[in-house]
Amino acid sequence: MSRTRTYLELSQDGAGAHKFYEVIVEDTVVSVRYGRIGAGGQAQTSSFPTRAKAEAAAAKKIGEKIRKGYAPAVQGQRAARPVTRREVSSAPSTSRAVAPVLWRFRTGSPAFGIHIDADHCWVGNQAGDVYTLSHGGEVLSRYALPNGVKCLVADDFWIYAGCDDGKVYDLSSKLPFAAYDIAPDVDIFWLDIREGVLNVSDHNGGLTVIDHEDEHQWSRKSAGSYGWMVRADERAVYHGHGEGVTAYEPGGAGELWHTRTNGGVLFGWQENEAVYAGTSSHVVQRLAKTTGAIEATYRCDGTVYSCATAPGGRYVFAGDRSSSVYCFDADGTRLWKLGTGGGSALSMQFLDDKLYMVTTDGTLVCVDASPAAIAAAQQGTVPVAMDVKSAAALPTYTPATSVRTVTTVSAAPAGGVVVECVDAGGRLRVQVVSDGYEPTWNVQFPRGIREAGTRYVVDALHPARAGFYRVRGEIRRLV
Repeated sequence: MSRTRTYLELSQDGAGAHKFYEVIVEDTVVSVRYGRIGAGGQAQTSSFPTRAKAEAAAAKKIGEKIRKGYAPAVQGQRAARPVTRREVSSAPSTSRAVAPVLWRFRTGSPAFGIHIDADHCWVGNQAGDVYTLSHGGEVLSRYALPNGVKCLVADDFWIYAGCDDGKVYDLSSKLPFAAYDIAPDVDIFWLDIREGVLNVSDHNGGLTVIDHEDEHQWSRKSAGSYGWMVRADERAVYHGHGEGVTAYEPGGAGELWHTRTNGGVLFGWQENEAVYAGTSSHVVQRLAKTTGAIEATYRCDGTVYSCATAPGGRYVFAGDRSSSVYCFDADGTRLWKLGTGGGSALSMQFLDDKLYMVTTDGTLVCVDASPAAIAAAQQGTVPVAMDVKSAAALPTYTPATSVRTVTTVSAAPAGGVVVECVDAGGRLRVQVVSDGYEPTWNVQFPRGIREAGTRYVVDALHPARAGFYRVRGEIRRLV
């Protein structure tokens, strides 16, 4: 059996491209592998009636990539993208009283990612594991991503995981896929997403904004380095870094305001009218979104690693490097300080009188933050925390490495939605073919598998307020 292999790379300094594309022809089978340089990538396999047709299909794919700037290369000569891991230390709490922990779940690796919604608790760690749990502590499922999770963010009911490989994975269905692919010169620290627009803060104090088509919109370099905070709303993008917080106009036209905080920003939170910056100088500071004015300061006893609020900012919570968690009222009065019972809180979120934290040892902790439970804890009475265990047969979902072919010529399987990849002015766009959808709206679709003129079937599409559709479920190619 004859075999030919073509290996191409596209790597441009400062332009965001750092990808490979490999095509192998074995008799009548064409195998394509693509992805970021240094990673395993994704794969597709297609069969053809004859060797000649297989070679023609391969030549077409190679020609398309060369026209886009790819060139022959030797695999392994270019390095993979650099990864920066946040170095944190944790000391024992100085508080004698311990928080009333209801349950804890050990993920097995340091973790920063946490998201709590009305249905589930989400936690992601540096091993690339994302777990979903019930509010009562039952482990429901696991997503095994290929690289460490830096943070979890939500956009309505869509959940995204930003990872060390520079990809942002959509976890909203059982088959996660890479929805965004961030440039290799952007060393991700934190993410936020709103109506499909992704905001990325990085190691160098940069801010990069990417739209739902995974295309760069604008970027800015703030005054400080180490951008551990980015939050966005309809008025601005709020970027926290080593020199304070800077607010930028949502379209990137310019800076709205800059406020120097008391210490470099290590974490950020937002409410409707204010942003909250946790800093290296032992404080959380509340800044007005309209002007950047500091409205209140919440003083802790150590470097603040994380913060959160109750709805409307009526309570402000903070976690410091000494394994303590604090609660303040809106004006800055400290109401209590308690030990976490196990490590410093790197991320936190409050919901329905419960404070959820993920700590330096990768443990997700659920604390009863009701007034009665806290008062009892201050007197030394706390519940016996339940240690949550993961079931041996836990459902585990991994990103698809190939696109399954559907041998249907003109129609999707029952219940599926047909979309088509089209060339729109030199850019590949995906639009809906099935009836009942707005045909002018584009579909948020993995860029790596787009091929002009190809039709795909997806399990479901959901509209976004910004005027595009998001994919839910499996993606298959129609032939």
